[in-house]
Amino acid sequence: MISARKPTDKDQHMAKNVQIPSAQQRTILITGCSSGIGAYCAQALKERGWRVFATARKDQDLAYLREQGFEAFYLDYCEPESIAAVAESVLNLCNHQLDALFNNGAYAQPGAVEDLPMEALRLQFEANFFGWQDLTQRLIPAMRARKQGRLVHCSSILGLVPMKWRGAYVSSKFALEGLMLVQRMELEGSGISVSMIEPGPITSKFAANAAAYAQRYIDMDNSVHAEDYRRQFAKLQSGGTKSSVKLGPDAVYEVLLHALESDRPRPHYPVTRPAKLGILAKRLLPARWLYKMLADQS
Repeated sequence: MISARKPTDKDQHMAKNVQIPSAQQRTILITGCSSGIGAYCAQALKERGWRVFATARKDQDLAYLREQGFEAFYLDYCEPESIAAVAESVLNLCNHQLDALFNNGAYAQPGAVEDLPMEALRLQFEANFFGWQDLTQRLIPAMRARKQGRLVHCSSILGLVPMKWRGAYVSSKFALEGLMLVQRMELEGSGISVSMIEPGPITSKFAANAAAYAQRYIDMDNSVHAEDYRRQFAKLQSGGTKSSVKLGPDAVYEVLLHALESDRPRPHYPVTRPAKLGILAKRLLPARWLYKMLADQS
């Protein structure tokens, strides 16, 4: 489990000196808290004074979260009944006074688009798109009633620019970006803000989990892309993107804090240098040049 450090001066600057009211503890539901970004942000916000409702899928992770003082719940985005149960439980526990949701739990299904079984593609969208919207939709009425709330979604730079061998993940994140940004516009004036975090490469178990999904659903040896798969699979097993460009989950916490506590939360929060460069390249380069550059880097 990743432990959190105390918020730094930089965190305070990002939060624009907005402090938690002493008279009322703020509440947040964070999904995917077994490790990585979710675990770090849950612990850091708890130390900051937030009441954190945390979710995970495995019994041992839920037990650990409860040992650490969290109110923890089983949630699998592919199981609508678990989404309904978590939403109901959390709203009841906080007397429908939920301040924020941080949708974070997700995974990446690797594979060339032509090799993706429909089952794998549907599961990717269920976990990364439909499940997120289901949970979000269940919590919005309580926020509307209070005329305040923060909806923060951990998207991806791959929801803005594509990369080869990641078609399922890319398309799920493109869909998420589109839906939630439309929702941001529709919620204008309601007191509810919607923000997207595009982390880029972060130190976590994400690449290792992707390697497991590749083995589960892709017939790599019998594909016309077999040689590419061998290279990509080796890269995933070694941790994915080279460590020199990765940041820790604390970098995501820094922007999450701004999205949660600033008077003017932003629609987009790119985190790492590759994420920021990807957005810049999309703005400045002709489409043909951009896609050629991205293909060469895959």
